[in-house]
Amino acid sequence: MTLNEAERFAAMMEDGAALRRRMAAECTPAVLAVVAACERSLRAGGKLLFCGNGGSAADAQHLAPELLVRLRSRVERSSWPAIALTLDPAALTAGGNDYGFEEVFARPLQGLGRAGDVLFGITTSGRSPNVLRALETARGMGIVTVGFLGGDGGPARALCDHALVVPSTETARVQEVHIALGHAVLELLEDRLVGGGMGQGAP
Repeated sequence: MTLNEAERFAAMMEDGAALRRRMAAECTPAVLAVVAACERSLRAGGKLLFCGNGGSAADAQHLAPELLVRLRSRVERSSWPAIALTLDPAALTAGGNDYGFEEVFARPLQGLGRAGDVLFGITTSGRSPNVLRALETARGMGIVTVGFLGGDGGPARALCDHALVVPSTETARVQEVHIALGHAVLELLEDRLVGGGMGQGAP
């Protein structure tokens, strides 16, 4: 039986809601561990870095400014350091041309990252070669690795100190939950930092 468009739409919304409910039920300790890792990094003068491809690149570029600029309009605080490694087309094309596409995140990470930073590798399959290389490079540099993954986590799971795995192979649903997870992590992080007096009330 073929679902009509109204039924398909309802199924899409329900699938997304069911995944979020499952993440809330099963992943709260893992999410709080990510928040704690980010808090430790920022309090010690570190930064958060994000990378991914396609829609996950857009997620990286969405999440970094939430810290660098503003997450919630009612919360006034200083800017906190966050970088999306997907933003610079000159660096990306130079890396791809000179070292190959697998190195487009790992190469700039070597220059921008420092021990104690946190790298978010975002990949719906857990198999993106350039994200895997970035996670490997981060591990070698003493950078904490966080994976926003999908399916079974793929090979990326073993490269992550903290893995948040959305149990679906439907790319769109995984991406929707990834951005929800990102917002949740950053809201909780902002509450901890501002509540602890870090940058509170700054313009």
